[in-house]
Amino acid sequence: MRLYRKIIPKIAREIVRTLHSKSDIEVEDGRMDEAELDLAAVMVEYMNEEERLITETKETMARRGFSQDRFGQVKKSLAEARGFKLGDDGIDHVLAQMLEALFSSKNIAEVYADDKVLRIFFKTVFEKYTGVDEELDKEARSRLKNLREGTPEWEIEYPRVVAALKRQKGLV
Repeated sequence: MRLYRKIIPKIAREIVRTLHSKSDIEVEDGRMDEAELDLAAVMVEYMNEEERLITETKETMARRGFSQDRFGQVKKSLAEARGFKLGDDGIDHVLAQMLEALFSSKNIAEVYADDKVLRIFFKTVFEKYTGVDEELDKEARSRLKNLREGTPEWEIEYPRVVAALKRQKGLV
């Protein structure tokens, strides 16, 4: 799963508005947008931190003269040193932070739902919007069915088709 900046407002909006409509939370009068921004801020901060990690990874690799094939390994070791969560652990961390933000938000008057129920709902909404990578992969593969995976043509065309699909769907 991958989080894109463009879908952050959609995730926050769906969470706040759905919880409010189900009476799981009570939002201060006229503060719906601010409550959404509180949740969005958590996701934006995670993405900013991930971008700083990527920049630091690139700098470290350049300084040490590593090749690009070691990017994942260097990024993982830097993330561990910082205590930064990546992948599914990162998603769980963001969900926990969003739950905390929901309870500490000045724009939300009351939270009636149980933590476990909220976490499951957050994860469902999150997966709805971040499951886009799997969809993109399937669509790109279907468009490239005439090419064999692993060939030089595939290695050139696959990233190009995925980038075009991302542009088409407004993810970039």
